[in-house]
Amino acid sequence: MQQVGINSSAVAAIGDERVGWRFKGLPSDAFGQSIRETAGQRLDLFADEFVGPLVVLDAAALDHNLTTMAKWCAAHGVELAPHGKTTMAPQLFQRQLEHGAWGITAANASQLRVYRAFGVSRVLLANQLLDPAALRWVAAELDHDTSFEFSCWVDSEAGVSLMAETLQEISPGRPIDVLVELGAPGGRTGARDVDTALAVARKVTQYPQLRLAGVGGYEGALAHDASESSQSIVDRYLTELRALALRLADDGLFDELEQVIVTAGGSAYFDQVASTITQPWPNGLPVVPVLRSGAYVTHDDGFYRGISPFGRIADAAPFRPALKAWAQVTSRPQRDLALLTIGKRDASFDEGLPEPQVLRRRDGATVPLTDARITALNDQHAFMALGAEATVRVGDWIQLGLSHPCTVFDKWQLIPVVDGTTVVDLIRTYF
Repeated sequence: MQQVGINSSAVAAIGDERVGWRFKGLPSDAFGQSIRETAGQRLDLFADEFVGPLVVLDAAALDHNLTTMAKWCAAHGVELAPHGKTTMAPQLFQRQLEHGAWGITAANASQLRVYRAFGVSRVLLANQLLDPAALRWVAAELDHDTSFEFSCWVDSEAGVSLMAETLQEISPGRPIDVLVELGAPGGRTGARDVDTALAVARKVTQYPQLRLAGVGGYEGALAHDASESSQSIVDRYLTELRALALRLADDGLFDELEQVIVTAGGSAYFDQVASTITQPWPNGLPVVPVLRSGAYVTHDDGFYRGISPFGRIADAAPFRPALKAWAQVTSRPQRDLALLTIGKRDASFDEGLPEPQVLRRRDGATVPLTDARITALNDQHAFMALGAEATVRVGDWIQLGLSHPCTVFDKWQLIPVVDGTTVVDLIRTYF
């Protein structure tokens, strides 16, 4: 199997970009320097004129999560194509690939263009691709670069016909690989049952511009907690996904393939996905089982902390939350209330509010902060309710844990990676 690649020179060139006012939180003394120069100075978040609020990545937690997931996947015989939409950070893509990732997953054509700008050579587009302009661009990329491997989802005969109609107009040199997506009632996209999915697959075989390459799906839309009932729902869905792959194989629809991709797996139930798609397959069926979990790279202090498999299984060390925020106490208008300089423009709020964790006083002393909680976010303010024991003062800084990394990264174009409060790197995002 070809090793997936990324253009390391293009990733390194991120360091040439100049720091300036458009990057939130960075010291004004760094304006005009390159990202590489700024990262190399090992600046301190509090001694070197950073301005709040700030979101940072903990270097040790990042390393731990990358290593932990790579070891777990290798031990369980499953490949990993992490969803790049979580971070949209090619520097992190590169580290994921260096830790053995099989590819990178995308959700739309604009994300795919970012990946290709940095030379990612194997991409799963976990979505339908019906836009004629996007299809023409993908076909041109495939014709231009023979090392580029790409596949996307199909979930309807109508969608298959629309793809073929566009591709027939341009006569691409290579067919576009598609995976039949199986959904479930009440879920997101995907054919709602195996028979419908079989009809979609047979429709694909009518067009030489398309090639059936496997099956895919997403179990995370069907359950939202770690309860036994949710896990049972996920297991039933995964059993159907496996059954679909076997039916397609029995019908001879995979006979010409060197590999058959079977993929599912967000960041909540990937242990169940791996257990199902790595079970023995019939002799001669060259299945490549692929997870698409993306949030593991940073984990969180909220949604994924409560639902991650590594919180309930014993054969792996838990992930560590790598995303943290710092915000200053700007007002304390009531005994039981403080206002912080962070809001919806800076932090996630869709799957849980930020979590106060550490109080940093103006003299630099830090203590755990336990008698406080965030109750609401405005655009640029956080409301922090205080208990009777809280000794928070105006001007103090609060470290916050964040939930759901997917809606944090998109708010920051340049994120410091820190060892304590020392900046050791800067991560550029492209949303």
